[in-house]
Amino acid sequence: MLLVVSLAALCVVTLAQLPHPCRSPEEFEGRFVTFDPDKRFFSSARFAYDDRQRRFREYEEVQVGRDVDFFDKLYLYNEGKEYRVNVRTRVCNETGLTRPWIPIGVPPDAIFNGTADIGASGVPDEHVIVNVFNGRDENNNPYFMMTSATDCIPVQGGFFSNETGGVLRDFFDISLGISDPEAFIPPRECST
Repeated sequence: MLLVVSLAALCVVTLAQLPHPCRSPEEFEGRFVTFDPDKRFFSSARFAYDDRQRRFREYEEVQVGRDVDFFDKLYLYNEGKEYRVNVRTRVCNETGLTRPWIPIGVPPDAIFNGTADIGASGVPDEHVIVNVFNGRDENNNPYFMMTSATDCIPVQGGFFSNETGGVLRDFFDISLGISDPEAFIPPRECST
């Protein structure tokens, strides 16, 4: 009997140590860059993310080919609204959201691929250990997500679909919580 209990305890401890899809923080802000080599598209943005109330704000610089533009975008998924202000023209477009909310993080059905050490391995404060996951979305499109091993902070993600092609997004300068209490208030250009 003691042998059976010992083996069961060993199995539980072993399975608990295997990385599994983790849950990223519900509120955070930071920066990201997005790159699509096929479309010659590059964007750099500051963002605020709220998974609890399904809100996302980004201040984005977009480069397509040689053209550069700047946008202030607010997505309020619970209300089904998107606000997009062209910062140069100050023109606001308010539209309905038709695409679903996709949390930033690791989907629950993702497959763990392994860990990696980004930076100078073995040097204190000069590296981060990440977990790498991949899978396919409901349309069978492949994706991957890399997060910090300890707190499940997004580091890099990418996906491919026939509509968008391949898209790669790198996250950095992440801080937990939302520092601007007005981050999710529609831009004033949209109130007229």
